[in-house]
Amino acid sequence: MARRLVLGLKNTNLSMSEQQLHQDTICAVSTAPGIGGIAVVRISGPNAIAICDKIFVPFNKCVDLQTAKAYSAHYGQIIHKNEVLDEVVITVFHAPHSFTGEDSVEISCHGSIYIQREILQLLIRNGCRLAMPGEYTQRAFLNGKMDLSQAEAVADVISSQSAGQHRLAMSQMRGGFSDKLNSLRERLLHFVSLVELELDFSEEDVEFADRSELRNLASEIEKLIAHLEESFRVGNAIKQGIPVAIIGETNAGKSTLLNLLVGEEKAIVSDIHGTTRDAIEDTININGIIFRFIDTAGIRDTKDTIERLGIEKTFEKMHQAAIVLWVIDLTTPPSAIEELAQKIVTECADKHLILLFNKCDLLPAEELSSRQSLLADVKADRLYISAKHQLHTDELKQLLLSAAALPDLSDNDVIITNARHYEALTHAHEAILRVLDGLNQNLSGDLLSQDIRECLHFLGEITGEITSEDVLSNIFKHFCIGK
Repeated sequence: MARRLVLGLKNTNLSMSEQQLHQDTICAVSTAPGIGGIAVVRISGPNAIAICDKIFVPFNKCVDLQTAKAYSAHYGQIIHKNEVLDEVVITVFHAPHSFTGEDSVEISCHGSIYIQREILQLLIRNGCRLAMPGEYTQRAFLNGKMDLSQAEAVADVISSQSAGQHRLAMSQMRGGFSDKLNSLRERLLHFVSLVELELDFSEEDVEFADRSELRNLASEIEKLIAHLEESFRVGNAIKQGIPVAIIGETNAGKSTLLNLLVGEEKAIVSDIHGTTRDAIEDTININGIIFRFIDTAGIRDTKDTIERLGIEKTFEKMHQAAIVLWVIDLTTPPSAIEELAQKIVTECADKHLILLFNKCDLLPAEELSSRQSLLADVKADRLYISAKHQLHTDELKQLLLSAAALPDLSDNDVIITNARHYEALTHAHEAILRVLDGLNQNLSGDLLSQDIRECLHFLGEITGEITSEDVLSNIFKHFCIGK
């Protein structure tokens, strides 16, 4: 009998206790904590409508929540011990046509913290339990409303702070990435089934899977996975922000520049050398791209133990950065600048280096002109600025955008932003390369099948076709409660 393929089926390993938890009716406040004009309390589960019916009295006496139409909204009062707690609007959703795929109710009440707390307590007394972080989205995943990569994108949509972050998260939540992966998996499943069918007729020496066609498919998939892997650099930069290290000698104007860029007094500015002893970070949005600036301790020879530790951290941050802004004090002797360049340029070999010649306002025009040849042999962008007087800061922002080198993205572009997805793609890439190598070496079908299955396994991990309770718990525990 031919082997049965199970890789196409969702393989979510939940314990019995975990399964029972997801059969409860849950409740939580879904709006942000604190006082607002309106708050939304979300209830989901088999008894969601019946429980809400116990505490809600509609102004329209003909309304019965348990027979109410899906997507209908009803105005009325939440009653507790014959007292009106609040006037609310209740919206009813019937399974499977809700966010979670279950019967759901949303109560829009006034934003008083007291009212929110009292409604939650009423719901719990009538059979609900408080939702765990991310439990609504987890139920949506378990009920087939979205795959795991789309569920993770929900958190990215909520936390997006720029147009780029929002665009990528929305594309993933709509299933653009999932569609690519599902297409790959379906084609691989077809071939692995043919290869494994050959094993059942091994004595007859038949070949069901055309090896040249499989080679073409594996080559196509390898290129696509490699492209998705490479997109992680762009996706991670958009999602996390592009790290920019601000380095230089003490009193070069690094902290003044940071304060200027972020628009607030983030770092202490002083004429005393060695004021900054630890890395100070903040972010700004330039044309929809997040830049994460890191002001570092000034580089100099010092016997101060704490300051030396700060300088060591400067070089650590330099290694972590994608862009390095070297702030150079133009009032410093050129020989000292050239000496420091030997250290910095070596450390920045794989970084985009921008030389910022600061305090240009302090030099007469003739002397400033003589400094034009300073560090002429260093391959880097260069700009003369005055951080104190905000001179040429707009040009600096344009240099940063150019250094970021992020491509223009369309709605159809699939970009990887999630480290878990990147890791799984890396393993899938290794497996498909082994398939290609095996085809070139004319390996047997059972060995090819093993590597194809491994590739399928890692692609399935991304969408949740194959996952575990530990993976799910780790993903959803980072969501806010109520989502």
